[in-house]
Amino acid sequence: MINIVVKIISTLANLIVLLVIVDLVLSFFLNPFHLVRSALDRVLQPLLAPIRRVVPLVGMFDLSPLILIILVEILSYALISFLYAL
Repeated sequence: MINIVVKIISTLANLIVLLVIVDLVLSFFLNPFHLVRSALDRVLQPLLAPIRRVVPLVGMFDLSPLILIILVEILSYALISFLYAL
């Protein structure tokens, strides 16, 4: 039972990281109003908005996707470790 929950957490974390990376790459090639970009923004914006409110831009660079990836990895690791400790 725990292995199934761990696999789900791991898969969701990997999916979020993949979506962030795809969104970053597509932001160089597609305009923000493209169908794919707008769909990705609808999924990722609720996750990125709180980070963007706290972390300012560094020059012209938005570090919120990197911080989101780090937070997702830390949270998934903590949840998986907690589940295995049970």
